[in-house]
Amino acid sequence: MKVKPEDLEKYSSAVTLSDMEVFVFPELFYALILANIMSPIVWKWRNLSCFKKLEGKDSYKKLLRLRQFIMDEYDFNLDLETWGLTSKAKELKRFEKFISPEDIAKSNGLFGYEGDKYYFDVDIRKHFGLDKYGDEVIPYWKTETVEAMDAFLRKPGYAKKAGECVSLSTLYAAAAFIVCGIPLKDIYAVLTPLHSQNFIDIRDGVLTNNRRLVTKAMWFNGTAVSYKAQRALRHENVTIISHSTGYVHCFYKQATIKPETYSRFTNQLGSYLSTGLSVVIFANFLRSNRDYQKYFQLCRDCRGHPQFIKAETLFHYEHGSDFRIADNTHEKLLEEVSDEDFVAYEIPGRIRCDSLCEFITENKIDPGKKQGRHALAQFLQPVMPMARQFVEELADFVHTDPKLPSPDKEYVPAPEIEIGIDWTRQRIIDYLQKLRANSDTADLAFYAYRDMETCDWTPFIKAAVERCPVSLAMANDKSVDEVYAWLREIGNDSIYDDNRLAQPDEVANYHTGDGLEKAFVLADVIRGKSPRQNIEISVNDNEVILMTAAEYRFASSKGLKKNVAISSSGDIAVSG
Repeated sequence: MKVKPEDLEKYSSAVTLSDMEVFVFPELFYALILANIMSPIVWKWRNLSCFKKLEGKDSYKKLLRLRQFIMDEYDFNLDLETWGLTSKAKELKRFEKFISPEDIAKSNGLFGYEGDKYYFDVDIRKHFGLDKYGDEVIPYWKTETVEAMDAFLRKPGYAKKAGECVSLSTLYAAAAFIVCGIPLKDIYAVLTPLHSQNFIDIRDGVLTNNRRLVTKAMWFNGTAVSYKAQRALRHENVTIISHSTGYVHCFYKQATIKPETYSRFTNQLGSYLSTGLSVVIFANFLRSNRDYQKYFQLCRDCRGHPQFIKAETLFHYEHGSDFRIADNTHEKLLEEVSDEDFVAYEIPGRIRCDSLCEFITENKIDPGKKQGRHALAQFLQPVMPMARQFVEELADFVHTDPKLPSPDKEYVPAPEIEIGIDWTRQRIIDYLQKLRANSDTADLAFYAYRDMETCDWTPFIKAAVERCPVSLAMANDKSVDEVYAWLREIGNDSIYDDNRLAQPDEVANYHTGDGLEKAFVLADVIRGKSPRQNIEISVNDNEVILMTAAEYRFASSKGLKKNVAISSSGDIAVSG
């Protein structure tokens, strides 16, 4: 079906899938998840021995194994040069009819967003290597399909497959469904201006964070890794929540997610982000706030006599140990401590942790309530000069209030993506094909999937000749004939199977491509060097001919037939 002119920007964005495009067109977020679900790559994982031996086990155990698999196989990649550069002015102009520059500035770190102060404390442009460019230059961060992630192995300097945060989150969502058998209804994709995660509604909740998983216990364990995982939900406004029933966007008045589904997500995430105050949680808080450790001491029994140790000393032992303070390995940790670090008397100017925990338990202290915070501050005040600050930070530790899109939306029903965990890959593809006529998300999924057999070619070509700066940079010091010669020298296999196609930047990055893909690389280069030329591409099964002032031929194994005309003004016509 031919894409309407007013939808061309969105459908071509399903091909390039930059972070900015996903923000402007929220349907693309779930479309990429579906594209990865349709891909044969993740389905092959189910036959790997590490997953085969978990057959019959519950989804949670499979999810934990999936985490290790992704840790082993994939690197997190945010290299500035991977997908080239663009400019603020160009991107703002492109999207001005969809969203205002002011709203973009509120939600994107490269356009003025200041949600997570961490990045701005270190200077975001310097952090990402942008300081060597002018103020208007920004990276073209494209989100990778699983095929493009796997192809990083072909790129010099990469020992693993790789992807940026949106790529990893959408891969996790697809794999959680295919490999772990977690229903799509229990997977929520969460996008913030600087990060992408999934909340998986299983047990107490699990959050994906780049390559890692964060359980509820891990969220509150007070480690540096957990602190980094918390940054997005603690400090950033959530932009999009995407689900099999639809999405909700922070700036758009309309939402397609079912309101009852969004309410459940809000409740389940809220429960995951909150915990009661216990001995373990208090120890975790001290672990992550070292400046407060000097006000506390811990006590042990030594043959009927109490002995005391400074909190910071015991945490120092914990740092190099497999055992932890306050959990069921506490006694084993104490066995590792030198006797010289214990004293037979209470250390002046320090609060006994056992006395504090007894006070908390007996008085049922809830730091989430004003009365509880006041009582706790009074208990600490005689020893701790900043007791109220301590209590406020403790309250913040045990409860995170995420900045979610308002539920006050105009809910527009959309077809739910209802796929069974026992369905085959082909059954899923057939189902989504039938759903395309009524679901923009399902339709866009095939463009993200790069299905050239059933999709209008115009969005793919528009993306190929307008948004592939890497292929243009590659040709900077080459003539068109030299680029043609280079294309004929590199590999001939496509990173996409069957009749699916790579974009020019993927060919340029991975140094391989089918002849038809190479023809689009050459078309992009010709337009970049001589924009006044008209270009025609004839695709006839195994032969591809590109015609401008000269004629260039390529061999293709894609088996596609089309005639493509790109005018000097950029108009695209496809026939055949």
